[in-house]
Amino acid sequence: MKLATLNDGTRDGKLVVVSKDLTRFTDVSHIAPTMRDALDNWADVKKHLQNADQGLMVGSVPSERFHEHEVMAPLPRAAQWADGSAYVNHVELVRKARGAEMPQSFWEDPLMYMGAADAMLGARDAIPAGDEDWGIDLEAEVGVVVDDVPLGISPQDAADKILLVTILNDISFRSLIPGELAKGFGFLQSKGPTAFSPVAVTPDELGDAWHDGKLHLPILVQLDGELFGKADAGVDMTFDFPTLIAHAAKTRKLSAGTIIGSGTVSNKLDGGPGKPVGEGGVGYSCLAEIRTIETINSGKPETPFLGFGDMVRIEMNDTDGRSIFGAIEQVVVKV
Repeated sequence: MKLATLNDGTRDGKLVVVSKDLTRFTDVSHIAPTMRDALDNWADVKKHLQNADQGLMVGSVPSERFHEHEVMAPLPRAAQWADGSAYVNHVELVRKARGAEMPQSFWEDPLMYMGAADAMLGARDAIPAGDEDWGIDLEAEVGVVVDDVPLGISPQDAADKILLVTILNDISFRSLIPGELAKGFGFLQSKGPTAFSPVAVTPDELGDAWHDGKLHLPILVQLDGELFGKADAGVDMTFDFPTLIAHAAKTRKLSAGTIIGSGTVSNKLDGGPGKPVGEGGVGYSCLAEIRTIETINSGKPETPFLGFGDMVRIEMNDTDGRSIFGAIEQVVVKV
């Protein structure tokens, strides 16, 4: 089942079920007015939403043409937004570039930060920034939306709390990060608003690609129309999603509608750093990583961060080449 939030002019939009090929939708706001309502009452509404999905497939319910530019983020205002760093390869590289040794504990205990959950961006919303000197970067990730999660849940039990899967762009302002980290109190200004794919899907929609708490498909990144990355989200993921959920819930419960992010998808190559697509590698899911590798190899970065007018596109296809979540497509604009 694929769900989206249609932009109807309200803060939380209107819930719709979208066809598997992303061409049609049916209004399900009579079942649950918004995505938040659906998640708060998932046990009660799930079957009704599934019936609407089946009706959309066979043409027995009213439907309209689906346009990806007409939707908001699937969950415009989340209960919480907690982003992990499950691809420890990425963390290791970034620290190496600035001469910082990575603690062994990073391989055993996930990193995670709390982001802004109150104003998620839709897939076609611009990337807003005040200055190119902020070091504007994309971060292509996978995310999950969870049901109510009790405090202290185990990873084994956390797997059953995953209701929806999505992809996202966790926008970062890299030049602001060092100053904030030096304060010893985490990210705030250095993290921009997060953008999400047009639809979120139930795990069963992903078939064999969803197993072991991971999504085993490449996440495709284009910059200004050129392929920049195609790293497999199921490869080199040190911490699976149930582990990330359990980590977030160690000292607090998570409310339905909490989103947990994977962190930047990152693949190694032959045990070492990845390579650009043009050199036979799978490329990168953020600019910081290629800049890190350039710094390691030649002493300084060569690839610039994003500038005003640059276009970012993030998408994931199934094994038959069909888009699963629709595309995130954003232009960087000055605000």
